Amino acid sequence: MTSDPSIVTRFAPSPTGFLHIGSARTALFNWLYARHHGGRFLLRIEDTDRARSTEEAMEAILSGMSWLGLTWDDDPVYQHQLADRHRAVAQLLLESGNAYKCYATAEELTEMREKARSEGRSVGYDGRWRDRDPSEAPNHVPPVIRFKAPRSGETIIDDKVQGKVTFPNDQLDDMVLLRSDGTPTYMLSVIVDDHDMGVTHIIRGDDHLNNAARQVQVFHALDWSVPVYAHIPLIHGQDGGKLSKRHGALGVEAYRDMGMLPEAMCNYLLRLGWSHGDDEIISSEQAIEWFDLPGIGKSAAQFDMDKLTNLNGVYMRGAEDHRLLELIEPQFDRSLDALTRERCLAAMPLLKERAKTLLELMAGFDFLLADRPLKPDAKAAKLLKPEAVTILGKLIPILAACDEWTKENAEATVRQFAIDEGLKLGNIAQPLRAALTGTTASPGIFDVLAILGRDESLGRIGDVAG
Repeated sequence: MTSDPSIVTRFAPSPTGFLHIGSARTALFNWLYARHHGGRFLLRIEDTDRARSTEEAMEAILSGMSWLGLTWDDDPVYQHQLADRHRAVAQLLLESGNAYKCYATAEELTEMREKARSEGRSVGYDGRWRDRDPSEAPNHVPPVIRFKAPRSGETIIDDKVQGKVTFPNDQLDDMVLLRSDGTPTYMLSVIVDDHDMGVTHIIRGDDHLNNAARQVQVFHALDWSVPVYAHIPLIHGQDGGKLSKRHGALGVEAYRDMGMLPEAMCNYLLRLGWSHGDDEIISSEQAIEWFDLPGIGKSAAQFDMDKLTNLNGVYMRGAEDHRLLELIEPQFDRSLDALTRERCLAAMPLLKERAKTLLELMAGFDFLLADRPLKPDAKAAKLLKPEAVTILGKLIPILAACDEWTKENAEATVRQFAIDEGLKLGNIAQPLRAALTGTTASPGIFDVLAILGRDESLGRIGDVAG
């Protein structure tokens, strides 16, 4: 791990929706790169589209990042507050001859594009106001300000993921910097903000690669330092198609609500397009130590919900018992008293081995939190036939006589009872589980007896066979 405090990365979401899983990965990569180098990771909210930007989306983005542990340095920058600065830079470009006023009407632009399509040409702006005398300007048309892009030569992006990417300048038209109402465009705002925030490295999806070529031209025109670019491949679904909701592309908060742990989510996102040898389980500390741009692949990663769930199961098994209980306890329909909390903690090592999500873990506690008398489910009820209930009735005084209530003593007692009654252990254990848990699936029945304790265990058996 190298130290370079001059390195600055940024994450720049638009608050028009939830924190998409692809955006979360972009945030993670920028955060890791800054932390790896001892630099700064900044957050910029690109809210210039005031009509579509919402407070709810803003909160979802901030909440999602906080849940993932992607803490940012300094206060968030809100792009719409910087419009005056963006306009001032457009004026500088105008005064230096690197931009010009375009008076083309919407109708003219539509006609221009349709003609270009019919002739099989690029539909980019044709530069009709690029070199015209301002005296020809119509009085009734408010102009836009366009960047005067170089017409010849090439623009080269030395991308740290994609490699050297060359764009012929004659394929890049004169983009709009200021709209006719004076509002800055996204492209201008991004360039100015990246410069003013001191961003040195821009790590983002490769759908922005064409934007980089246009932005580099403006950086050069302003004589500003060009950031280092790293355009990462997008995430695809398992069918190779662009990631969508049908593939599981939901907001980060949805995965939290599904019962994923944030460290598992970060580990999974990290491995979507980045690798470190054959390592699959990578802690946050290891990720910070190991992450660098050469580890990012050029091929699109595939999102796999099953892999995410399995990875979450690994993290569940390694999580501290008290922490897991704290995470799920608010979702229980009642508060836990000291005895119940103690039983839950005793059951946690067994239940977390069987669960892959917090929701599955919560379901595992149903038998502990159920009110007496238990209402057995359909499968459990079938096990509680009269002959089984009779056997459980005989077992109650035998269990009650145990000197010390432990898993080992309970198991020895039940096994000896089976021998004495000439029964197979399953003929006792299955109805016993049904009586104690109301289900046919639970941790080992002798673990259940130990977790519930003497009084609760005997009480539940007695509810059935008493």
